[in-house]
Amino acid sequence: MDWLIEHEDDPTLDEPYVAPQGDVLGTTEKQEKGAAEVTFEENSSQIQRNTSLSEEEKKEQLRRLEELMKQRQLEREEREKKDEIEREKQRRKQGQELSLIHQKLQEEEMKKIAEERRKEKLEDIRAKQRVREKIERDKAERALKFGGRGPPAAPTVQPTPAVPQSSTGPLPKREYDECRLQIRLLDGSQLTQSFKSREQLAAVRLYIQLQQQDDLGNFNLMTSFPRKVFSEEDMEKPLQELGLVPSAVLFVCKK
Repeated sequence: MDWLIEHEDDPTLDEPYVAPQGDVLGTTEKQEKGAAEVTFEENSSQIQRNTSLSEEEKKEQLRRLEELMKQRQLEREEREKKDEIEREKQRRKQGQELSLIHQKLQEEEMKKIAEERRKEKLEDIRAKQRVREKIERDKAERALKFGGRGPPAAPTVQPTPAVPQSSTGPLPKREYDECRLQIRLLDGSQLTQSFKSREQLAAVRLYIQLQQQDDLGNFNLMTSFPRKVFSEEDMEKPLQELGLVPSAVLFVCKK
C-alpha cells in the first residue's frame, strides 16, 4: 500500500508488479489461492480504515489493488498450466523409460531362451556324436571279428547238433547275425549300411539322422513290398523280428 501511494503518478504503474524482498504482497506469489484472498481482504480492510484518505482515493486504491490481485491470479494460473505441462512431459518421459526397460527385459529373456536352445542343440549334437562313435566302434569290432578269417562260405555251413533237435523240417532255418539295408532318401540318394540283426529299428533311424547334413525333421520308414509303414512301436523291435534280415530296402517318407 505504501508503494502504491508513493508511485501512483508513476507512468509504469500499470506494468506487472515485482515486489521487493520481504514485501507483504510479493510473498503472495508463493502462497495458495486461499492465502492470497485473505491478503486481499486484509489490505482492503486497511484501506477502508485509513482515515487520511478520501473516499475517491480509497476507491482508486481498492481498484488498483483488485487489478493487482487479478494480475497475480492470472500469473498463478499461467504457472499452474506450465507446471501441468511439465508434469505431463515427465509422465511421458517416465512412460518411455518404462517401455524401454520392458523392451530390454524382453530382449534379455529372448537371449536367455536362445542360449538355452543353443545348449540343448549342442547337447543333442554331442549325444548323436556318442551314438556315431558307438556305431563306428561296432563296425570296427565286426571288421576285426570277421576280417581275419574271411567271409564264411554259405554252402558249406553245417548245422550244429543242437539245431536239429528243435527243427521240424528236413533242413534247419539259417540264422543271420547281420542285416544289410539299402536306404533310399527323399532327395533320391541312397545309403547302404549293415546292422546287427538284433539291433532295433530306432538305430537305423538314428543312423539316417546322423548321415544327413540337413534336418529331416520327423519322418517314417517304410518298405515297398510288402508295403508297410513302420510305427513308433516298431522302432523298439529288432530288425530280425520286422522281417528285414538278411537284406531289405527301406524308404524314407514324410510323416
